[in-house]
Amino acid sequence: MKLTVNGVEHEADIEPDMPLLWVLRDELKIRGPKYGCGIAQCGACTVHMDGVAVRSCQISAGDADGADVVTIEGLGTPDSLHAVQAAWIEHQVAQCGYCQSGQIMQAAYLLEMTPEPTDEDIDKVMGGNLCRCGTYLRIRAAIKSASDAMKGA
Repeated sequence: MKLTVNGVEHEADIEPDMPLLWVLRDELKIRGPKYGCGIAQCGACTVHMDGVAVRSCQISAGDADGADVVTIEGLGTPDSLHAVQAAWIEHQVAQCGYCQSGQIMQAAYLLEMTPEPTDEDIDKVMGGNLCRCGTYLRIRAAIKSASDAMKGA
């Protein structure tokens, strides 16, 4: 399979039914996407594939062949954070942090699709990303801050 991840082309000889999450974590050693549930219900494994937020635990390597994938590692850099990453820090969203890469990737997709989301928009799009620490109010505040920052950019 051939795959571009965070702007870097990769080629791997793997079974086509291997989940994209395992390709990223085990084959390419990209650790941002996390295994949470394995059934696309928690969002910890969220990445962007061809510009769409997807649960990498449910995308097969065969379906990802030729795709452009962005993980949390490719969203921004330490010197140039994505607006969502900066807002997450500003609002101190993370507690345990396990779900945060998936939360951030889903939030970045939300803002790409809906630059000025309402609370209802946020709840609808982010509802599939679970946070066991319950930081939902901070997540919502961070998304609104990121939206404001992106308007000013």
